[in-house]
Amino acid sequence: MSGQTVPADFSGHMLDLDEDDDLEVFSKNPSLAGGGPMPNSPSSMVNQYRLEEEEEQQEANARDLFITVDDPESHVTAVETFVMYRVATKTTRSQFDSSEYEVHRRYQDFLWLRSKLEENHPTLIVHPLPEKFVMKGMVERFNNDFIETRRRALQRFLSKVSLHPVLSHSHHLEVFLTAQDLLPYKKQGPGFLSRLGETVRAVASSVRGLKSRPEEFSLMQEYVEDFSIKISSVDKVTQRIIKEQREYLDELKQYNPTYAQWAESEGELAEPLNGVASCVERCSKETDEQIQHLSSVLVPALHDYVLCAETLKAVMRRRDNIQAQFEAKNEALGSRRTDLETLQDEVDSLADRVELANNALKGDWTRWQDGMRADLKSAFLSTAEKNVEYYEQCLAVWESFLLSQRVEPGEQRDGEDAS
Repeated sequence: MSGQTVPADFSGHMLDLDEDDDLEVFSKNPSLAGGGPMPNSPSSMVNQYRLEEEEEQQEANARDLFITVDDPESHVTAVETFVMYRVATKTTRSQFDSSEYEVHRRYQDFLWLRSKLEENHPTLIVHPLPEKFVMKGMVERFNNDFIETRRRALQRFLSKVSLHPVLSHSHHLEVFLTAQDLLPYKKQGPGFLSRLGETVRAVASSVRGLKSRPEEFSLMQEYVEDFSIKISSVDKVTQRIIKEQREYLDELKQYNPTYAQWAESEGELAEPLNGVASCVERCSKETDEQIQHLSSVLVPALHDYVLCAETLKAVMRRRDNIQAQFEAKNEALGSRRTDLETLQDEVDSLADRVELANNALKGDWTRWQDGMRADLKSAFLSTAEKNVEYYEQCLAVWESFLLSQRVEPGEQRDGEDAS
């Protein structure tokens, strides 16, 4: 790749702070930021981004399709256990017969919708759903924390689809949002095993048959591979940090009663020992809140884009497969002497498919990158704000303890004789 000019859309690398304008806020050194004035405090930096959030909210007010996933309810049958979610829709779009709808959907229904969106738009980037089963190290399946984590993920999926300029107008999305019974629609079209077989054949064909991928898509492929490695690494490290913080919190909870018990047998040290015990208890609560914030804000954002990386790879393979089919037909056209007219029609049709697929992916690529950067930037800023709050609260706890133990000049402790 040396000597090639990389288009702006593909040059950014996740977490390469010196190359990504979206993340330049993290450059704390004024000399690295052009020597401009730095915010006076962390809170002033946060206020700056709250203004940006208000601008984004104003843009959101112009939307005409709002979808909410809430009210999860567990169902237990003789065959299975599953959770139903209420999906409420408000819209002003003319394609809908009403302005409000309310249906109940289970996870399998979301899978159906996503598969239909991919089937009808193979080179558009459809936001991923959470995995079928809970991730290793996460909470037990079907407890309240897991259900809430999944509800939020399903909400993000529908929010992404509702904002998409093409997918949000899909007939299958309209059916998903409005039909009380999805079963008749699920029976239409090829079955899951048939689609799976087609996917396997498509991937194998693209690997064997593609001769030359256009440079812009090769650059996309390189970006996706690089992004996948980095986001997966950050996701794993973040989950390891949370695990270590939970272990630290467990130690703090054992630390506190030890000081309290010690104070009972040390009369002269009772006050400072109880003070330390109180500080440890308060810091434990702050640590617990920080862990909850990381688990509910940063980890879901990172893991969403771990799954997005796999989605992007699948989209790239589908695009390559369409091109491989075109190349194979075009090659056959040059070697055959009969049925040329029929074959030419097939080649022309595939050429149109290649062009449509390429244009769809190029347009969606920029939109996806903008959304990804906005989502991760928001998660990073929220985490930074929470970290500042956490350390300031813990600092204030210990400073208060030190002040309570300070002996002013001329004051005497109990039991000390005047000099």
